[in-house]
Order: sequence, then structure tokens, then C-alpha cells
Amino acid sequence: MANPVQPATEAEVLFSRRGSAAVVSLNRPKALNSLNLSMVRALDEILDRCAADPEISCVIIRGEGERGLCAGGDIRAIHQAGRASDPEVTRFWREEMPFNYRISRYEKPYVALMDGIVMGGGVGISAHGSHRIVTERTKLAMPETGIGYVPDVGATWLLPRAPGEAGTWMGLTGDVVDGADAIHAGLADFLVPSERLGDLVDALGQLAGDSEAEAVQAVIDAFAVSAEGGRLAQNRDVIDRTFAHDTVEEILAALSHETGEFAARTLETLSKRSPTSLKLTLKLLRLGRDSSSLVECLEREFTAACELLKHHDFYEGVRAAVIDKDRNPRWQPASLAEVTDADLAPYLAADHPVLFADHRL
Repeated sequence: MANPVQPATEAEVLFSRRGSAAVVSLNRPKALNSLNLSMVRALDEILDRCAADPEISCVIIRGEGERGLCAGGDIRAIHQAGRASDPEVTRFWREEMPFNYRISRYEKPYVALMDGIVMGGGVGISAHGSHRIVTERTKLAMPETGIGYVPDVGATWLLPRAPGEAGTWMGLTGDVVDGADAIHAGLADFLVPSERLGDLVDALGQLAGDSEAEAVQAVIDAFAVSAEGGRLAQNRDVIDRTFAHDTVEEILAALSHETGEFAARTLETLSKRSPTSLKLTLKLLRLGRDSSSLVECLEREFTAACELLKHHDFYEGVRAAVIDKDRNPRWQPASLAEVTDADLAPYLAADHPVLFADHRL
């Protein structure tokens, strides 16, 4: 069958057919398949066409190269646009976040191969899918507090629904977890050995075009293996004890009274994160826990993201992590005590739809 989808600019998104399966590949391997606006638009168009094609049983998203699915949004480009006061600096988020929502309600089975690195925006294009597959190579994280930003792409909806306080730990620390942890946190469903992914795609392609989600799951079940407990499950008691508090200061105090390497390393990690990002992230996670919909969380995340572009920490965090790579950000304010509720109020100020005002839900 002829390829029904035109590729994105410079083939940043590839489309192929494996029988009835539509295989969509992010194709910026040198940039760890980081998403840009043209890629989001290409992906959206592909979903349009696949939804309308009765011969397509499922959409499979994967990453080109050996390192992973997607390391997130192209924060270097956002950094540059923000520094240049580009009025279109928020355009990427304005289109990416509704696309994340679209994935969550896509008409056909959406199979995400979360092999290798899956971070930030990579979580957004995978964890909202109907069938989410990790491997022994998966390295998943929402690392935003380390760059002066906050978890977005619907993470403040997903993370609060993890067991206990696992999502709070993930959102605040930004630490990398493995495939078993991703399943434990509710961000993935199945673990399939990476060497079997090709066979899995072939098997999915043998399904009839009108196959339902149950048929897709049955195929995946035949390839899935047991996911042994990762460190989130192993340390659940200490995570639940220490991260149940509603202020970052209380969480740090609770960690300081714990014994063991896990608590000590967590405390050290948090000490390096942006104080503003930590406090704002915790507020967003707690609001997300009580929210009624993914849309509500995406709207709130977008408001916070736009406000962050007006302040120091995002630019400093990206500089230290991506541009100069000195890993030594100088946060302003530099301490939690200097970040007040009044300081955080503008990040949470929106009281009406912004992202979805013109979208049909």
C-alpha cells in the first residue's frame, strides 16, 4: 500500500507500514529525537490519516537510533526564542500539549515503544497512549526541576495517580527510573525485551485492520515478561513517609530523619534542584491530584510554563545543562526560604481555558 503520509521537514518523522500496523519513527537521533514544532505537526497529521484508514489496526511510535524514544522537547530552541523575546516562543507548547491530550483519547490502539531514553516530552507522547511498552533499556524521567522548569505534558495528571507518593518523588527529584519503575508508577503497562520489539511489531502488523484494543493487548501479552520490582517499589515505605507532606521543607526534614542510602541520595538530589521549581512542582502535583481531568492539568501546566519564561531559573537551568554543560546552575532565589506563596501565585493565575479554548474536546 502506498505511504499515505508525507514526511516532516528533513524527514524528522518517518512513516512506514508493517502489515496493518502504522509505524511512526522520530528521526532526530543526534538530538535524542527531541521534539520540535514541525515534528508535533507531522505527528498530528499522521494520527489524522491513520484514524481515517480502515486498514490500519494500530499506530506504533518509536525512536530512531540506539539511544531512545525521545529525550523531550527541544529546550535549546525554546531557550533561544525566549531570550530573543520571540512572541511565538510558546507556540510549541500550545500545539504539543493538546497533542498529548489527543493521544490520551485516540480512536485506535496507540502503542508506544518506550525503549531507551524517555524523558519530558517523550513521556508525553508515550505515557498517554493505550498500550505502553518498556524494555530492560528504558530510562524514564521527568527531569524538569533540574532545569528550572516543571513537569508538563500532562505529568501533573499522571504522576499524582502513581501508587503512594512515587509520583511526587519522580516529579520533585527528576531522577531516572527503569522499566519496572515506570510500570509501578502507572506510566507503562508491559515490559518486552528490546531484542523482541521487531518481532512484536511484525505480530501487530498481522492483525486485521478493524482489530480492537483487546486484540492488540493479546499480541503484546505473548511477548511481555515479568517486570521485577525496581527501586520505587523497593523503597515505597520511605517514599510514602517522606513525600506525603505538602511543603518541600517538610519533605526535606522528613528525609533528613531517615536512615539509608536511598533517603540520603534523594536529599542530595533535591538540594541541587531549583527552589522555585521544587515548590511550584509540588503545588502542581497536589492540584493535579484533586483535578477532574487531564485538560485541567494541561491548562495549569501551560500557565506555569509561560510564567517561567519570564524568570531567571529556566534560562539558567538550560544554560547549565544543555548549552555550557557545566552542571552548576545558580538559582535565583537560591533557597527555599526565599520562595514565598506570593512569588508562586503568578504561575497559577489562570482562571479560564487557554490551550483548549478553541479545541473540541
